[in-house]
Amino acid sequence: MDKQRLEQQIRFIIEIDKLKTVLRQTQLTDQSRRENSAEHSWHLAVMVLLLGEYAEAGTDIMRAMKMVLIHDIVEIDAGDTFAYDVAGYADKAEREQRAAARLFGMLPDEQRAEIDDLWREFEAGATAEARFANALDRLQPLLHNYVTEGGSWKHDGVTLEKIRKRMQPVGEASDVLGRYVEAIIEDSLAKGYIPTAPS
Repeated sequence: MDKQRLEQQIRFIIEIDKLKTVLRQTQLTDQSRRENSAEHSWHLAVMVLLLGEYAEAGTDIMRAMKMVLIHDIVEIDAGDTFAYDVAGYADKAEREQRAAARLFGMLPDEQRAEIDDLWREFEAGATAEARFANALDRLQPLLHNYVTEGGSWKHDGVTLEKIRKRMQPVGEASDVLGRYVEAIIEDSLAKGYIPTAPS
């Protein structure tokens, strides 16, 4: 047994527990509180497992699952940037790069490289796996906003135009999921869940 390797892995495992303290804007579907980033990542992993059949043909579903499990770990240091926060995106990449270097750097070299590669692949969105993972990352909060009758959309004055722009990659990754998203958006609009003008 390589004691140093195991200790590095355990330190990382303990460190990522902090992801449970990073709150997102999305409310839980029972509206009792905001979800945290660890819950979000777990939810996405289950979505990959269940919805993998709607990914592009040939998509490596296990690789997509790894991406959704690790994609938000950087938020431990960088914080969660709300999807519709334009100002927050100004330095998001820089904050997350620093966080990735510190957090993934805790791991043994080959695991650091694997996790870092997966994170960068997700961020770049250039592979079928990354596109599918990213699509689900956008679909999940849409579902929460739908079930909570507008949730963070209403709270933050998120307009139809912004929602459609944010959801566009879903349809690019999966026709089926894209059509489903559009049906949810239309129903949300009809039910008054989406603000008609910025607040």
